[in-house]
Amino acid sequence: MQDTHITLAHGNGGRFMRELIEEIFARHLSNPLLDVQADAVALPAIDGELMFTTDGFTVQPLEFPGGDIGSLAVHGTVNDLAVAGAVPLYLSLNVFIEEGLEVVQLKRIIENLAKTARDCGVQVVAGDTKVVRRGEGGGLYLATTGIGIKGRTLRLGLPRIKSGDAILVSGPIGDHGVAVMLAREQFGLHGKLPSDATSVLPLALALTPLPGLRFMRDPTRGGLATVMHEIQRNTGFGIRLEQREIPIREPVQTVCDMLGYDPLYLACEGRVVAVIARERADEALAAWRALPAGAGASIIGGVTDALAHVVIQTELGGERVLEELEDDPLPRIC
Repeated sequence: MQDTHITLAHGNGGRFMRELIEEIFARHLSNPLLDVQADAVALPAIDGELMFTTDGFTVQPLEFPGGDIGSLAVHGTVNDLAVAGAVPLYLSLNVFIEEGLEVVQLKRIIENLAKTARDCGVQVVAGDTKVVRRGEGGGLYLATTGIGIKGRTLRLGLPRIKSGDAILVSGPIGDHGVAVMLAREQFGLHGKLPSDATSVLPLALALTPLPGLRFMRDPTRGGLATVMHEIQRNTGFGIRLEQREIPIREPVQTVCDMLGYDPLYLACEGRVVAVIARERADEALAAWRALPAGAGASIIGGVTDALAHVVIQTELGGERVLEELEDDPLPRIC
């Protein structure tokens, strides 16, 4: 492929599109199940419950410290399956390229996407490519579908949460949101804080054998606070968080203090929020802290029937209500 930039011809179904698919996508995503000439793919029979998820990615900039839109698409899809208790196996990839995107950047992103998929143990088995006119996209959008397998006996979900349960988070929050904002050099700020984007499968697998595990979620858009509101709204129980127990990196807190953001509402892409029976909380915390990805894990609060909303106990001993997110503080973060 000799072109330096994507043109509309790369999406017309002809020679240029064939070369794009064969020399960038098929070359780097190659695996025994991927057939770029087929309209559908046959997957091996599976024993267990089939778990299915879909997601879209529009992050700007396309590349940022700690990742890019390609690795983010894999991690985001894998993580949605992992926190549902599934082992991710297969992905589909839909690519929407804006006319004018540099081919070398596209190649770099797809190479990283392919490496991330291999690292996560998943295969990209199907996909599609579209090209939109200049000015009609953000350079590159990705849409994914993920398939995984969950054991038939594992039961997780919001209806299983009980009053008295403990709430844990696997590590510092807000890293991804601040990393992408700094990469945009908004407000005259810049820095090299890396995104926390990674697979949370090891974290999920560490907890799934534990009796009393009720629920897991990866706190992406809307952050930790939005997950708390999801729990409160669906269970009717209140949530009480302990501010001093919530892990936040100093650079994240500093940026938030300067700009008036609250890190509780900022996106994470490599963290897990778990709800587990109180008597199993210390065991869950130890299981996470034994993993590199869970070294900063903490028990941050609990579920209670003594409240009807989400509150946080401040380090000064007072309490404040955490309101549900309305405005998007950082659009196009994932």
